[in-house]
Amino acid sequence: MHFLDQAKIFVRSGAGGPGAVSFRREKFIEYGGPNGGNGGKGGDIIFEAVAGLNTLIDFRYTQHFRAPRGKGGAGQNRTGAGGDDLIIRVPVGTQVLSEDRDHVLADFTVPGQRTVFMRGGDGGRGNASYKTSTNRTPRQHGTGWPGDEGWVWLRLKLLADAGLVGLPNAGKSTFINATTNANAKVGDYPFTTTRPQLGVVSHRNREFVLADIPGLIEGAADGAGIGDRFLGHIERCKVLLHLVDATEDNPVDNYRIVRAELDAYGAGLIDKPEVIGLNKIDALPAAEVKKLATKLKRASKAEVMLLSGAGGEGIEAVLDRLVEAIGPLEAAPTAGDAEEVAEWSPI
Repeated sequence: MHFLDQAKIFVRSGAGGPGAVSFRREKFIEYGGPNGGNGGKGGDIIFEAVAGLNTLIDFRYTQHFRAPRGKGGAGQNRTGAGGDDLIIRVPVGTQVLSEDRDHVLADFTVPGQRTVFMRGGDGGRGNASYKTSTNRTPRQHGTGWPGDEGWVWLRLKLLADAGLVGLPNAGKSTFINATTNANAKVGDYPFTTTRPQLGVVSHRNREFVLADIPGLIEGAADGAGIGDRFLGHIERCKVLLHLVDATEDNPVDNYRIVRAELDAYGAGLIDKPEVIGLNKIDALPAAEVKKLATKLKRASKAEVMLLSGAGGEGIEAVLDRLVEAIGPLEAAPTAGDAEEVAEWSPI
């Protein structure tokens, strides 16, 4: 299945049905009067978050969503049938943005969360509702209220407890393969990872979700390399695991490059708790590793953990630190706890 984390779609709620113009035609009733019923309400546009989805690829091929309009009213004061609501199912973690992407209109963070995004138009009035003491036989009727419509953006932010960051070839894919059920591609060239990967870590009777995103390079915030578009997938993480390649020429500068890109992206990433891991230590002499760790600790002003994703050395200690940073298990939120971010207004 292809991964897609952004999609632009057109949505339109149903218009209300027209009211009816009708008069009673019954034997022995000389002045029957009007009996036209109201039109039915148009269908709503409803977004629903469902479990089991982790891509927006379906919205690449289906981009227009239109709810049916209400049926027209009829004689004998019969109200027209309402249009069926159109439910658009999206992955958990999806945000609905305005067309200019400046406003978050809805944010889906728990399975089952629903939001009535666009309300269908009300049905038009039948001529029976226009009857007055001075207008006994009205022939006017309402045509029904139109629905709302507009283009919106869907943006998926994967839900994970911990996120992996680092330069390309820092060993992130090897680490997630060694600690989770993921099967990330590993290669001896930059940008082996081209899309985010999710894996579930089972450690000391705990489970948490680990997210690996494509590597960052200097200038990623300005579009260099793959850019920083995938950083949104770690915005919801509680802790970041920053892997630094010990075999590179200057690990300290590499650490600073990634931190600068996180700062340039914003969204509070620079302030998240960080676990620093000096990776690939099995490829260097112990004395050299100790020297690099000291330099990195001095530059970061934080503890530096030594590990080898390929050899398995130091992984348990790193996972212990991640579990500690994630904190105790929280009760799973329910759809009833979720709040609607914003009410829709026509674009």
